[in-house]
Amino acid sequence: MKNLKFSRSDLWIWMILTCISLPAQLRGQTMDEMWDNRSTEQESNNVQWFKDAKFGLFIHWGLYSHLAGEWNGKRYYGSGEWIMNQAKIPVKLYEEAARSFNPVNFNAEEWAQLAKDAGIKYVVITAKHHEGFAMYDSKVSTFDIVDATPYKKDPMKALATAVGKQGIPFGFYYSQFQDWHDPNGGKNTWDFDETKKDYQKYYQEKAIPQLKELMTNYGPLGIVWFDTPGGLTKEETQRFVDGLRKLQPKSLFSSRVGHGLGDYKDYGDSEMPAQPIAGAWESIYTHNDSWGYIKHDLNFKTPDVIIHLLAEAASKGGNLMLNVGPDGTGRIPEYSVQFLRETGKWLKQNGESIYGSTQGLIPQQPWGVSTSKPGKQFLHVWNRPLNGKLLVPEMDVHVTKVYALAGGEAVKWEKSGKDIVIELPIFAPNAINTVFVVEYTGASPRYDEQAPVTISSQFAANNIYAASAQTEGNARIESLTYSHYYGDWKHTTCVVGMKDSKTDQAIFHVRVTEPGDYQVVLEYACEPGSANQEGVLQVEDKAFFFRTLRTSNFDKKYPLPFIKHTVATLTFDHAGSYQLKIKPLTGKEELFKLKAVLVKPVAR
Repeated sequence: MKNLKFSRSDLWIWMILTCISLPAQLRGQTMDEMWDNRSTEQESNNVQWFKDAKFGLFIHWGLYSHLAGEWNGKRYYGSGEWIMNQAKIPVKLYEEAARSFNPVNFNAEEWAQLAKDAGIKYVVITAKHHEGFAMYDSKVSTFDIVDATPYKKDPMKALATAVGKQGIPFGFYYSQFQDWHDPNGGKNTWDFDETKKDYQKYYQEKAIPQLKELMTNYGPLGIVWFDTPGGLTKEETQRFVDGLRKLQPKSLFSSRVGHGLGDYKDYGDSEMPAQPIAGAWESIYTHNDSWGYIKHDLNFKTPDVIIHLLAEAASKGGNLMLNVGPDGTGRIPEYSVQFLRETGKWLKQNGESIYGSTQGLIPQQPWGVSTSKPGKQFLHVWNRPLNGKLLVPEMDVHVTKVYALAGGEAVKWEKSGKDIVIELPIFAPNAINTVFVVEYTGASPRYDEQAPVTISSQFAANNIYAASAQTEGNARIESLTYSHYYGDWKHTTCVVGMKDSKTDQAIFHVRVTEPGDYQVVLEYACEPGSANQEGVLQVEDKAFFFRTLRTSNFDKKYPLPFIKHTVATLTFDHAGSYQLKIKPLTGKEELFKLKAVLVKPVAR
């Protein structure tokens, strides 16, 4: 440890920490504990800027970026920032890797300009990830970019200044419990005996002093983004939080500080809530499969995917924070630069529908989603109906005008009962997201989670997602978490638990806009023990029987494959409301994990 000088505020924090009595061993963490998405019941007075921002940039950059997903000639996949853990690299060898880490291509002004060009409204970067390496000039440890590498400069100082000049709030990520380099830090079991660790010593001698450095030496911080809490009770975490707030009273703390004491909710990696969520929250996605740089990971999300994620998050009342992983030389991958700038071009024309918006007033439709502002409903059209007539259901308001957001061109519309039908202009079939604005007067309609899902022959497929189901008996709606590569988490909301033919079922309320013939496809995952069981889809007085098809066992460490099983061709003989009921008929195991019902019009 370097020589430290303590002020009265330092000593006050140390006094708080000496009251903390940490357990001798880390308690087993569930996924929910690692990804604590609870926030305080009383909303922070300083959270409105965050709720209005909608689009953040996450940057994972560390010593792992220099390794680029390879160790001793072996390639690793998934979360590149976990390579020390994946490869079980000894601390001494990991320290040696720092001797050649020299990010000479890092340019803080270029990074900040990219954020500005992309329409980013806040930036968060990893100051210290689980590897324990500090990406700034820490006086607490010599395992940092100034002391342990030939670079000898503090990139965080330069980036904080450059981002601030662009008028963008800046924040730090800090892994407060996991630290694989420190003998008393959490989760390194290949170098250190977990039962002999003194977590209190780690908090006192490294985590808190480093957080103090970050919160006093880099100007005002918009966010302190914590990760994987551990070792503290709720009372101890409260003291931990209270002490740090003295240093940055206006900074927001992420929910992963633990025990529901954050200022806003952060969902699991690559997780989007299935329904609108009240309060301040954030959905975090990475641009490719890894958070930290891996040179052989080129699976980048295209601009349309980014824009759809952004619109979906905003439609549900939250933010999207998209991660990029710069390489070991300090360069952001070319595709990240290109696709972020493309996203920024879209936002320059359509940002009014995102920034400062609140959740949409109508549930997701076959054509897309909606966002809101007082007196305005923004319609994000991803799929143009074949006949050009856009149905906005249950929008019972006094409409004053309807127009395209980009360019302001007025479009024709008419009221049909409580609906609005808009005559869409011709636009490119591959348009990413064409936004139309409905301006109205009077009270806003109430969002109805139980509203029927629209089924229309004007779209190639109508998706009825599990989250819209009404469940009975043992059936329930649940978010399933699983992984593609190591740490590359996925989340899918499903109806699960349907076993009993007498009590368990999922009911979907739909509104068919055009009568005709349709095929019904069930998208589900089915474990081997659940295969070959009989189920039934009931529509009105007609029953359509099917037998389940095997996919695979559910294990959170592996992919969860879904099959699209066509179970019926049926005729809706009139426009109007219907119920689709799905239930088991035979067997004692869960019928399947139902992701969605797809209703596809039959071409005539």
